[in-house]
Amino acid sequence: MVDGGGKLAFPGAVDAHQHWGIYGPLSEDCATESKASAQGGVTTGITYIRTGAYYMNKTGPYSDIFPEVLAATEGRPYIDYGYHVAPINQEHLGEIGTLIDSFGVSSFKIFMFYGAYGLHGTSGDQAKFLMLKDGEAYDVAHFEFVMRAIQAARQQRPDIADQISLSLHCETAEIMRAYTKIVKEEGKLSGLAAYSAARPPHSEGLAVTIASYLAYETALPTINLLHLSSRKAIEAAMLMAKTFPHIDFRREVTIGHLLADIDTASGLGAKVNPPIRPREDVEALWEHVFAGDISWVASDHACCRDEVKFGDPRDDVWVAKSGFGGTEYLLPGLISEGRKRGLPYRTIAQLVSWNPAQRFGLNTKGTIAEGYDADLALVDENKTWTVHAADSESSQEYTPFEGFEMTAAVTDTYLRGEAIYSDGKVVGQPRGRYIRRPDARPRP
Repeated sequence: MVDGGGKLAFPGAVDAHQHWGIYGPLSEDCATESKASAQGGVTTGITYIRTGAYYMNKTGPYSDIFPEVLAATEGRPYIDYGYHVAPINQEHLGEIGTLIDSFGVSSFKIFMFYGAYGLHGTSGDQAKFLMLKDGEAYDVAHFEFVMRAIQAARQQRPDIADQISLSLHCETAEIMRAYTKIVKEEGKLSGLAAYSAARPPHSEGLAVTIASYLAYETALPTINLLHLSSRKAIEAAMLMAKTFPHIDFRREVTIGHLLADIDTASGLGAKVNPPIRPREDVEALWEHVFAGDISWVASDHACCRDEVKFGDPRDDVWVAKSGFGGTEYLLPGLISEGRKRGLPYRTIAQLVSWNPAQRFGLNTKGTIAEGYDADLALVDENKTWTVHAADSESSQEYTPFEGFEMTAAVTDTYLRGEAIYSDGKVVGQPRGRYIRRPDARPRP
């Protein structure tokens, strides 16, 4: 029995979009960044993994690499966790079924711009970046074949088919390459404004349209459109939902894109893909949150330490790395900004807990009810505080939200009934478990 002291009790947040190990050793990241997760009321995180540069910095079959991933994280995280896997090369297409049955991976990802554009905003040798074999390409045709492989796996597993899904990072390389050149040559913009203009919103919208038609062509009905950042991106997503009503589209936005814009974010630490946008796009995201068009809110947490994040010169957006942490602000940030706008607490709980848990086969997560894991976040709805990177458990030394005022604070987080964060501090030993998905308990 826990005395909540009159605080709000939320189901533990399911942060369905994290990137442990992208810029640092996975074995270290999973510990520090899971502590930051607990600060944000997160009790379950799903992180992305792929072959190629960054992450494990190697290629090969997932039958070899994924056991290394599991070994690197075993016994270290403070929260429960799972993985989304990206099929990068042709060999991976034949491993979809094995990933589902042997490793409990039921969600997959495509990075639509990777085949022809650099991770940080420049073109480069993408075959080398992805460690592709001669004759292989990471392109629209590969995306089609990924979809066909996932749909075949779904058809072979009808009892869990609706919990096997594909997520897509929707940006169009050719558009971004052309606009980056224009923005650089004109020289009128700098910083986050320049980066947003170089990766314009219609690049997102076009990629959403291509991805949606491929889903129609391949008969894959479980599609997740990730971190939609602009009005044009969401308008395209809603148009595709109307065009293909038989496809079960889910639409994600991040807490970063809901809280910050190109003028309010704290410096180039906010460089991310897709970019932080102007205020008009932030307001458009909120309009769609209230319209019920957004399926869940995640952090896209990608810890990138200062010495890795910033280039020379430090104020040059083009040489900075993309991505930042933010899981520690997921629940308090959404409550703070959402309450100000009149967003009901029930809706917040659905956006950060129930909806992602249901989509990704976390059948014992996402709600406070008998038969579910006792994952809880206690929130003081009357505490006003200011964000400072120095207060975070993350190993990242800066935050795009530096100086932002929050009006709610997570004070305690419980994982399966035991405290992992109490009175503002991470407590106990790491007890997070790897969750094979869909997990054993059938959905009610």
